[in-house]
Amino acid sequence: IVSMAEKPQSEKLLMELQMEELRASFGIKKEDSDAIKRPSNARSEASAKIAALYEAAGEYEAELERFEEELEIIESHSLEDLAAALSEKFPGEEGSVEQELKEVIVVGWRQLVEVKETHPKEQLALIEASAFSDILTKLKAAYPEYECDFEAQIKEVLVKRWEMLIEIKKEHIAEEREEIEEHRGLKPDYARGVYRKYHGLDD
Repeated sequence: IVSMAEKPQSEKLLMELQMEELRASFGIKKEDSDAIKRPSNARSEASAKIAALYEAAGEYEAELERFEEELEIIESHSLEDLAAALSEKFPGEEGSVEQELKEVIVVGWRQLVEVKETHPKEQLALIEASAFSDILTKLKAAYPEYECDFEAQIKEVLVKRWEMLIEIKKEHIAEEREEIEEHRGLKPDYARGVYRKYHGLDD
């Protein structure tokens, strides 16, 4: 392995010129580039330019973290306690939580009724006419002889929806990181580090 000190002078000069061109494309002076690593310069102009490149990916990462936390709550709580647990974790969204959960169940059940044709359409009508907190009780009352576990089926619908959202966010993040590396010439992890320092976020 040839060390940097052993490389020909011309090759080292070429590398330095390439780094200067890269800095120049972002309006970054060499001293600014060095300063980005220091917390006291986390909000410098150079940091702002690099942080802006990671803005979309950073937002997707925040959304991904939220979805992952929600999925963990969905998987670990009973249907009866689910809305309250989500509202406790994310306060200020009590009404919208139940409405969102019901909408996801309606969409999932429509798939079971109209696409897979494994459930009667009357079940979908019952779900659509019920509040989220009443769905399970009404299904059990209307179909006392139903062999399947309604709660397990509802939970499966919710889990699949959140797993899909998580995969979509991961794909968006990967696309943004690829854009940063291929078309902006920066290492995504470096840009992410600058972005998080600039916004005062802790890993």
